[in-house]
Amino acid sequence: MQLGLIGLGKMGGNMRERIRRAGHTVIGYDRNPDVSDVSSLAEMVAGLQAPRIVWVMVPAGAATQSVVDELGGLLEAGDTVVDGGNSRWTDDEKHARELGAKGIGFVDAGVSGGVWGLENGYALMVGGEKEHVDRLQPIFEALKPEGPYGYVHAGKVGAGHFSKMVHNGIEYAMMQAYAEGWELLEKVDSVTDVREVFRSWQDGTVIRSWLLDLAVNALDEDEHLEKLRGYAEDSGEGRWTVEAAIDNAVPLPAITASLFARFASRQEDSPQMKMIAALRNQFGGHAVESAQ
Repeated sequence: MQLGLIGLGKMGGNMRERIRRAGHTVIGYDRNPDVSDVSSLAEMVAGLQAPRIVWVMVPAGAATQSVVDELGGLLEAGDTVVDGGNSRWTDDEKHARELGAKGIGFVDAGVSGGVWGLENGYALMVGGEKEHVDRLQPIFEALKPEGPYGYVHAGKVGAGHFSKMVHNGIEYAMMQAYAEGWELLEKVDSVTDVREVFRSWQDGTVIRSWLLDLAVNALDEDEHLEKLRGYAEDSGEGRWTVEAAIDNAVPLPAITASLFARFASRQEDSPQMKMIAALRNQFGGHAVESAQ
């Protein structure tokens, strides 16, 4: 099977390799000529036999919109576009309408696996009409992990990215729980080997997970995480998860708190904590620390 793949970064480049290993032909395009198979989107499209399949792996928002717009002028009725980036599900609906007006199919695919996906496979959450999704089954089979799990046709257009968004929201909360537990263990004098406590949880406990395994890997590299600054970005999907919860009146206290914890990590001197310190001093005479 032939596939055009746009965006050959950490994820896209490894996906190209995994699909090729499964025996399929991939023509990859990237703005970086060192990794690109062709010099332009037009050249990539020209190298594919109709009906064409083009998989997009570029950042959400303006970058994805630009690629979709260009593909809309290059592809023909009967072709299919897959957005495998982390686009917002509402953008999927817009792209499906725009391409559908030209007879071009659209599928959204939430892809999870990160840098480990090349060897372990990628979990795929897919949204779109059955006829378009079915065309892509050989590619999905090439990308997914071995075995019965790791792929789902989640529903109509937008369902794939919505499912991946919720997945990432859960990931936020799980990471926050591990981080809080790690900090508490590091704080007390009685626990003298926090890394080995984390390692002991990897077998036989209800909190064992791949994230826990990765935490142990990180502690093996830097036992007390002394080389890192306590700062964490968010990809945007955590925010979208909380916004969707508000829109649907679904309480997400753990996920919301984990997102706000990341915001707090970016403040060297928290304005909120200034007010809390001032209030504690006012009502209880508690000591405050002066700004340096």
